[in-house]
Order: sequence, then structure tokens, then C-alpha cells
Amino acid sequence: MRLRKITRQAKKARIEIIPMIDTMFFLLVFFMIATLSMTVMRGVPVNLPKTESGDKVKKENHYITVDKEGVLYFDKQDMPLEEIYKTLKAEWSAGSEGLVIINADEGTSHGKVMEVMDTVKLAGVTRLAFATKPKKENP
Repeated sequence: MRLRKITRQAKKARIEIIPMIDTMFFLLVFFMIATLSMTVMRGVPVNLPKTESGDKVKKENHYITVDKEGVLYFDKQDMPLEEIYKTLKAEWSAGSEGLVIINADEGTSHGKVMEVMDTVKLAGVTRLAFATKPKKENP
């Protein structure tokens, strides 16, 4: 009886790239979602009125926010109107040429907004603007 010699060719080692791509994609998505969940929103939520001719503003401006109940915020800090007046008066007497933007909730009374606007002007501010959201166009 004659035995045949069986010769096998050795398999070449291969690096499978598909599982590595899946793993990297999973890690990318995981870190993107984890990063987004760590952001802290520090703004005061108000519903701005909508206009068609709104301009984008620069970040070095001062913001006065009037919420629905009439509570005032100066640069995202709760502050009474008298303190806002003192702060603006001190800054504008030092020669500041910035812009004060009033974010008034659309449910706020007109009288409260006018009171804030009058106080800002009495503090010496010459550039004043109102923040709005753009209207969505209907086809």
C-alpha cells in the first residue's frame, strides 16, 4: 500500500479590515454623542418675536433679556433694572461704543420693554437693538 504525501500550502495571514472599520465607526459615534451630552446650555429661554429683516449680531455686545414674567437678565445674570442702569452708566461713561441688545419675550408687556429701553438710553447708550427670530417663509 502506497501512501500519498499530502502537501498543503500554508495560508497567508490576513488582517481583516472590515471589523476594524466597524469598531472605529462605533467609537466615533460614541464619542460624538458623549461630547454633545456634556454641553451645558446657559442661556435664558425666551420666545423672540419673528421679523423678516433681522441682522446677526456680534458676540461682544451686551444683552438684556426680559422673560415672560418680566424678570430682567443682564448678560445672562439675574439683575434688577437699577443695577443694569449702574453697570451701563459706568461702562458708557468710560467711553464704550458697544451695542445693547434687548431680548424680550413676545409675551412680555410692552410697558416693561419700554421701561428697560428708557433706562438703557438714560444710562448713555446710543446703540440699541431688539433681537428677533426670522419668520419661516410659506410657499
